[in-house]
Amino acid sequence: MMLVNTETIPGYEITDVKGMVKGNVVRAKHIGKDFVAGFRNIVGGEVKEYTEMLTESRQRATERMVKEAENSGADAVVNVRFVTSQIANGAAELLVYGTAVNIQKK
Repeated sequence: MMLVNTETIPGYEITDVKGMVKGNVVRAKHIGKDFVAGFRNIVGGEVKEYTEMLTESRQRATERMVKEAENSGADAVVNVRFVTSQIANGAAELLVYGTAVNIQKK
C-alpha cells in the first residue's frame, strides 16, 4: 500500500477513486507519564512521554486507515493528512485520512 501526502504519485496514474478512508485513535494521558511530562515542562526539554504516545497513536491510526483502504480494494492512499484534537480534559484524538485509489505505473 502506497501512502502519499500529495494529490498524485509521480510515475503512476490514478485509474479509480474508491473514496475517502480514515483511521483514528483516542488516547488519554497516563498519570505517571503526565507527572514526568509536567516536570519536564518546568525544567525544559522534549516531553518524550508525549512524543512516544503520539508516535504510537499515528501508527495505529495509519494502520486502521490502510485496512479500510485495503478493504475497498485500493492500491494507494493519496492526499494523506493528520489531525489532532483535544476531545476531553486529558484525552486527545488523532485522525488520519486520505483518498483511497487504484494506481497503475505509467
